[in-house]
Amino acid sequence: MSSEKIDPGKLTPETLAKLLSASVKRIITAEQVLEIAEAGNLLSVDGTINLVQYSAYLIGEKYRGQN
Repeated sequence: MSSEKIDPGKLTPETLAKLLSASVKRIITAEQVLEIAEAGNLLSVDGTINLVQYSAYLIGEKYRGQN
């Protein structure tokens, strides 16, 4: 993954899980990513996930009902 170009708008659940795992220094599985993406209706037709939309969904979930 180090030399390949990554499109943040079209990440597979596996690639997103690897990126998230590296950033938080704990294991995040593709299944966990996929579960969240499905719950937020974030999967594209080709099965990829947009990182910005995924992040926005997680932030929205974190702050839901805190007004």
